Amino acid sequence: MILFFRPLLLSAISLAAISTSQAKAPNVLLILADDLGFSDLGCYGGEIPTPNIDKLASQGLRYTTCYNSARCCPSRAALVTGLNPHQAGIGSFATAKPEAGKGPAYTGHLLPNAVTLAEVLKDNGYSTWMVGKWHMGYPGPIDRGFENFYGIKDMLSHSEGQWDPKVYARLPEGKKPEITAANGKFYVTDVFTDYALEFLKQAREQKDKPWFCYLSYTSPHFPLHAPKADIDKNMATYRKGWDVLRAERLERMKKLGMFPADMKLPPRSMVPVDGEEIANGFSGKQNPAWDSLPEDRREDLARRMATFSAMVEHVDDGVGKVLADLDKNGETENTLVFFLSDNGACYEWGPFGFDGESRKGTTILHTGDELEKIGQAGTHSSYGSGWANLGNTPLTLYKHFCHEGGISSPLIVRWPAGKTGKNQWVTDTTDIMDIMPTVLSAAEITPPKERGGQAVIPLEGIPLNPTFTGGHLPERVLGFEHQEARGLRKGDWKLTWGKRMPTPPTWELYDLKTDRAEQNNLAKEKPELVKELTDEWMKWAKHVGVDLKD
Repeated sequence: MILFFRPLLLSAISLAAISTSQAKAPNVLLILADDLGFSDLGCYGGEIPTPNIDKLASQGLRYTTCYNSARCCPSRAALVTGLNPHQAGIGSFATAKPEAGKGPAYTGHLLPNAVTLAEVLKDNGYSTWMVGKWHMGYPGPIDRGFENFYGIKDMLSHSEGQWDPKVYARLPEGKKPEITAANGKFYVTDVFTDYALEFLKQAREQKDKPWFCYLSYTSPHFPLHAPKADIDKNMATYRKGWDVLRAERLERMKKLGMFPADMKLPPRSMVPVDGEEIANGFSGKQNPAWDSLPEDRREDLARRMATFSAMVEHVDDGVGKVLADLDKNGETENTLVFFLSDNGACYEWGPFGFDGESRKGTTILHTGDELEKIGQAGTHSSYGSGWANLGNTPLTLYKHFCHEGGISSPLIVRWPAGKTGKNQWVTDTTDIMDIMPTVLSAAEITPPKERGGQAVIPLEGIPLNPTFTGGHLPERVLGFEHQEARGLRKGDWKLTWGKRMPTPPTWELYDLKTDRAEQNNLAKEKPELVKELTDEWMKWAKHVGVDLKD
């Protein structure tokens, strides 16, 4: 029988004494993008130029099936604790107060017995540094293992503007900011990169310590912001529209070996059910054909996506600078590098996106001089469900959902000293909660059973280290739940339950070996299997603390 959860496999963790392993302990660079779609990167088939991330992929491993927790804060909770997000206390969202009557899974911040990767590494001789977005509530990063932080000041915030330095802070309190952008030159994606470089410089001054740097970019999450010149150069590409670009992406993905050569492009995904103004009049309907839209709407949408692309390009430029800094300082060989995204591309909330405050039903059709203002200071725009459907090509649905488009991330891993292969694909099923166990395995650190006199929840993720040298991971069952969306992966079978559908949701069943895009629902043909997997999902849900009262 396959277990639906699995504590960290001690056979994969060397029990060598910490004192003998520290001299060889790898540095760890964990880079997280925000709302980056499954196929946005060039090395995953996207048209967005990402030469530096592509180079990283060519020097390491790319994973075809890395799952996340469907939304930014639950995914981050799983990433930094090695647990399912419900076990870590953020089963739904980061909140100032616990959700009444729902138990510890809905506390809204990291639970004290969910030990973080930073805490364990710090306890074992690492210096710990974080840049960017926390979004796991209070206590914040300094109280959860990071010695230094620069990023979003509000630890409950899911996003802030790129142009406003006032919403970012250097911690711990009293630390003087090392970097000051010239007036009018502040662009936070680039500032995050600068702080990562500054922190690595300071880390190297502690010559007896390996370092852990968590670089958590806020790009390309809305509000869409980027320098105007970078947006302008992308316009010709996105005037092609999402239909042409989806088809082109899939063809590149086939050539990369990600999908079979005879795979057909799935229909455009549905716009989730919502208020008509919020969903731009497409509630419960398919995203519109690009050519069906009037020219002024197409130009507005092209500008939004051109801005999104520019944000990703700035992330790529930053990754290139940080990796070049490792090269310059002789650290490439023994630095374990991860690059991934926190969830699938974000549809919020209709095909035309929104402007201003989210969920107010405001979508501006920018024309003339107003069109040029998209992405600049004082604006707040998203790109909408049509472009998000492109971002997740060829998968179904988006962030918020437990269909493949919501929970699939790109994942790149490089560690030359750990013998990671070069330019190789890994097809084993992995999860964002596997990152922490992988790091501890690489550093030969045994996961703690208690910390500060308190018992620690055992890790649920497993080390990916066997895949570094061509091995495979043990088979396991992975469960998912986010605000009533549900999913379960067992072998090649995927059980999923939607939400915001035009008809009442039911369990859907897919054979992902032949149908990764979830187009052929086999639930009616295999009711016994649906029952078996539903029972497994219920066991998992009870184990991690999902609220089942609704």
